[in-house]
Amino acid sequence: MSHEPRTETVADGVARVAWTPGHASEDWSATVDAVRREVEAALQAHGRVETHVPADDEAAQRVATWSGMRREGVMRGVDGDRVVFARLSSDVAVDQPGGFRALLNSFLPRKRVISQMLLCDRDGRVLVCQLTYKQDWDLPGGVVEVDESPQLAVSREVEEELGLTIPAGPLVLTDWLPPWGGWDDAVCLVFDGGVHDAAITGRIVKQAREIRSAEFLTHTQVHERCADFTARRIDAALANLGGGPAYTESGR
Repeated sequence: MSHEPRTETVADGVARVAWTPGHASEDWSATVDAVRREVEAALQAHGRVETHVPADDEAAQRVATWSGMRREGVMRGVDGDRVVFARLSSDVAVDQPGGFRALLNSFLPRKRVISQMLLCDRDGRVLVCQLTYKQDWDLPGGVVEVDESPQLAVSREVEEELGLTIPAGPLVLTDWLPPWGGWDDAVCLVFDGGVHDAAITGRIVKQAREIRSAEFLTHTQVHERCADFTARRIDAALANLGGGPAYTESGR
């Protein structure tokens, strides 16, 4: 290969490998082999070997991946974003099952998951929260943490936000949320929280940082106070109570 990769030490125990931009698309397999050898050699004297490749250079990203470096994230810059890949001397070898799975896990898509709870009173109204960080109202719940069960997450969120201990029942609705207003896309899972006496609102202890108020709302009030996609999601969840999980996209 005419353009061999090169390595420089950029910090104590840290090496950075680079290769000629665009060369990967000309001879991809040869570039992968050369970069892999360079990484292995650099690990003999460094605990970490990394590379920063342009976010719009898909060929370079594939080279970084298949040379055994895991994707760590995107570093934003005024002259363009760069994707950071790295391998540590302690990483399981890629030819071992655990190492290969970790490599795949580093670059395969990950999607944000939101869990919400549908709580109704005996008159068919729905418990909806007025939030501190946006104007419209929404179902109680929140973002599922890494390695957390969505069903357990929604019960945790309800307890943290409202002070109510309510186990989540069956899944009522899976609603895909397209990218919107600076957010990436997400999947919202709505779980059945059961039917309760309206007096349960008297036991609510609001988490002041996130919750202004929480009320049981009629169908008309839901559509007045919630964003259109939230109102559609609530309608779809109510329609599927007892009928098994359903799927919608932005409530449709």
